[in-house]
Amino acid sequence: MRNQVQLITYVDRLAGGGMRALHGLLNSKLEGLFGGVHLLPFFYPIDGSDAGFDPIDHTQVDPRLGDWRGVQEIGSDYDLVADLIVNHVSSQSPQFADYSENGSASPYAGLFLSFDRVFPRGATEKDLLTIYRPRPGFPCTTYTLGTGEKQMLWTTFTPQQLDIDVYHPQGKAYLSAILERFQAAGVRLIRLDAVGYAIKKAGTSCFMIPETFSFIAELTREARGLGIDVLVEIHSYYLHQIEIAKRVDRVYDFALPPLVLHSLFSGDATALTQWLKISPRNAITVLDTHDGIGVIDVGRSPQGEPGLLKPEAIDRLVETIHERSGGQSRQATGAAASNLDLYQVNCTYYDALGRRDVEYLIARAVQFFAPGIPQVYYTGLLAGENDMELLAKSKVGRDINRHYYTAEEIDKNLARPVVKALAWLMKFRNQHQAFEGELEVANPSASQIVLTWSDGADSARLAVDFAGPKAMLAWTGENGDQVVDVDLELGKRIDY
Repeated sequence: MRNQVQLITYVDRLAGGGMRALHGLLNSKLEGLFGGVHLLPFFYPIDGSDAGFDPIDHTQVDPRLGDWRGVQEIGSDYDLVADLIVNHVSSQSPQFADYSENGSASPYAGLFLSFDRVFPRGATEKDLLTIYRPRPGFPCTTYTLGTGEKQMLWTTFTPQQLDIDVYHPQGKAYLSAILERFQAAGVRLIRLDAVGYAIKKAGTSCFMIPETFSFIAELTREARGLGIDVLVEIHSYYLHQIEIAKRVDRVYDFALPPLVLHSLFSGDATALTQWLKISPRNAITVLDTHDGIGVIDVGRSPQGEPGLLKPEAIDRLVETIHERSGGQSRQATGAAASNLDLYQVNCTYYDALGRRDVEYLIARAVQFFAPGIPQVYYTGLLAGENDMELLAKSKVGRDINRHYYTAEEIDKNLARPVVKALAWLMKFRNQHQAFEGELEVANPSASQIVLTWSDGADSARLAVDFAGPKAMLAWTGENGDQVVDVDLELGKRIDY
C-alpha cells in the first residue's frame, strides 16, 4: 500500500453512480488526493439490512454499480481495498435458502453456526453473561426452516446476518471463494470485517479469544498466498490493539478519533500524546468511518484496567459531541436509533466539532501526521454535515453519516474554503518525502503537541496548541523552509 491518503467510500453515495463514475471522479476533480481507495461493500445487494454488510452473494458486484471489470479498472490506478465479511452472510443467501429447504441434507448445513454446536450440553447463565456483545440482546435467533425444523442460529449483529462456522469445510470453502474472486479483480488489501466475533467457544467471551488470533493468522496466510495483505478491524482496549497490530499487516487506529476530539474539547493534549508515542506504526488512521465515532477504544479494559481516558472524560466527550451537533447525534445514537452499537456515537466528524472549520483542519492535520497511513471517509472529504433527512427516513443511526452526494453537491462542497484547505493538506501528506522517515512526538506543555517527521534532510513539523486551538505547519522544501498556519488560507496555496 502506498504511503498516501486513502479514500473510503460507498460507490453509490459519492458521484451518484457506479464504478466507472467513481473512477472518473478520482481521476478528475479528486486527482492527486488519494493513493488508494477502499470500496465499501459493493456486493449484491448494496441495500440489505446493513448497507451491504449482509451480502446475499459476496462474489457478485451489485449490477446497479457495474461489474468486476469496473472494479479492476479502479485497481489499475489505485491501491484497492475491499471487505471480506468474515462473520456472517445474509439470511436471503442461496446457501441459506438451500439449507432451509433441505435441512440437514443440504450441502450447506454446516455453513451456518448453530447454538448447540458451540454449547452441545446447553449453556448456563454464566456462559451467556460471559459472551461479549456489540449490541444488546441474545446473540442467536430461532429460525423455522422450510422443513419445519427449528434451529437456533448465531446472529451476532442482526437476525438477518447469519454467522458462519468458519471451522467447517463449507465455511472455509465460502471464504476461500471470495478471496480468489478478489485476487482476480486486483484487490491487494482486504479488511476482515467483524472477524473479532468469528470464533465462538463455550466458556469464553467469544470475542478476540486466542483461537480468534489463530484463525486470523490462518486466513492471513491464505490471503498472502494470493498476494493480498490483511487489515483487521477491531474495536478494543488500547493495549489489545497494540498486541493485535504485532500479528497482522495493518490495524485501524480507532483510538485517534476520540482522542483528537477530547484534545480539542478540553484543551489538553496529554492523552493524545501518550497514545501517539506507543500507537501501532502499521496502522490505518481514521477520524470518521461508515460507522460511528468509537469510544470503547479509549476506555477501560473489560477487567477494569485504566484506559487512555477516564470514564468521566469519556462522558464529557460524548456530551460535548451532542452539544456541538445541536443534539443531532443524540437522535442517532443508542436507543434512539435502530441497528445501534453500544460503543459508538453516530455523527459526522465535522458536526461533532460544531462545524468549526479551523478545528476540523487541525484534526485532519493531526491525523495526517499520526503514525500510519491516513484514510479519509467520503463525507469527511467534503466536511459533510449530518443527514437528518436520511436518518428520519431509514431510522438507522449510522445513516446520519452516510449521505448520498449528487454531482452538483460534490462541486459545491469542493469549492468550500474548508474543503480546499483539506485538499491542500492531503496533497502535502502525499508528496512530502519526510513522511517516509521517522516520527518524533513531543509534549512541550499539557495543551501542546509537536509531531515531527524526518527523512534525511527532509522534515515536516506540526505544532498544535489545543488551548487556542491553533496549529502551525513547517517543512523543508525546494523553495527553502516554509511555515504556515493550519487554517482556511491553506486552500489558497499552490505549492502542493
